[in-house]
Amino acid sequence: MTSPSQLAATARETTAESPWPVRVLTLKIADYVEKMSPLWVEGQVVQLNRRPGMNTAFLTLRDTDVDMSLSVSIPVPALEAMPSPPQPGARVVIHAKPSFWTRRGTLQLEARQMRHLGVGELLARIEHLKQLLRAEGLFDSDRKTALPFLPASIGLVTGRNTAAERDVVAGTRRRWPAARFAIRQVPVQGNDTVLAVNAAVAELDADPDVEVIIIARGGGSFEDLLPFSNESMVRAVAACRTPVVSAIGHESDTPLLDLVADLRASTPTHAAGAVVPDREAEQKALGALRARSRERLGERVTRERSHLAALMGRPVMADRAAIVSAHRERVVAVVTSGRRTLHNRLRAEHDRTRQHRAHLRAVSPQHTLERGYAVVRQVDGRIIRDPRNVDPEALLRVTVAAGDFGVRPVTAPPPG
Repeated sequence: MTSPSQLAATARETTAESPWPVRVLTLKIADYVEKMSPLWVEGQVVQLNRRPGMNTAFLTLRDTDVDMSLSVSIPVPALEAMPSPPQPGARVVIHAKPSFWTRRGTLQLEARQMRHLGVGELLARIEHLKQLLRAEGLFDSDRKTALPFLPASIGLVTGRNTAAERDVVAGTRRRWPAARFAIRQVPVQGNDTVLAVNAAVAELDADPDVEVIIIARGGGSFEDLLPFSNESMVRAVAACRTPVVSAIGHESDTPLLDLVADLRASTPTHAAGAVVPDREAEQKALGALRARSRERLGERVTRERSHLAALMGRPVMADRAAIVSAHRERVVAVVTSGRRTLHNRLRAEHDRTRQHRAHLRAVSPQHTLERGYAVVRQVDGRIIRDPRNVDPEALLRVTVAAGDFGVRPVTAPPPG
């Protein structure tokens, strides 16, 4: 056991070998809390316990946005000084001094004064929050997303078995019977509203089939609709990728959710008419479009027929063979001229070839042989041009017009 003189002086100096006992920690916490000044705290009364004969009453003060609460003790005279006793669910502000009970290790508030949070104060706070969010651009029209023409699935966040749910579903299916819903039933009044609505909106926003989300609640008092002006809910809707329709209360009700939503519907019934088209109206529009298209097409066909008739009525089209006949005569003339030119050219070339043939024949060696001449060659083919070159013993070849034959030379007597 660590002796008191060996205890760490501050929490930072504690170690595993030199820890604080629980009693020391509680005393330290109590000492720190005791140094806190009295302060004003806002919250919602969850329960109030006032026993006869006791000078102190006890209640639980709950945060309006998250599930957190503190125990509060308040003198009975302070309660009786209020114009009306607070009821469960009432929003109040208390002036209290925090205190820490070391024996139970709990924190509580010792209230000295309590006031009802009036409508005027709430309106002022909402107006301040509105201006703050507007300055951030959360209400700007350019960040709002247009609703799809015909969503595959409609997300609906509403109360359980409420008239708002029936109005949205019935109104939507009356306009488009095949509409599909992904419904999340949540508390739409009280302390759990904000957390439940935020969770449902986040779940539907993550569903790829949901193409539009409706947050619907019927009419109610100003206090009943306060959760839909909560900053946490407004920011959650602003962060949605899916278009959101706000259908809260009646036409005169304007919670901050209406300003941040992509579309504000005055009532849940109005929301039904905003998210899907009217089947009958679309069918009528489609029928009218078909009729106009048929009429325009008929006019186009009539106009083209008239134009074709005008073309066919021209003189050149009266005798359809006239154009072909004129071209035929031209083609025949060109063919005749071509044949004549080709014939003359062939005849001229024929005469020219005959003349060349006659000339070649006249100068050819064969023609000379036909006139009685002969060519004498030695056995090796050399032509004999001088008798002195003839070998008396050699066989000579003589070529005449009709062929060739061999001869032997005759030795002539020497000159006298």
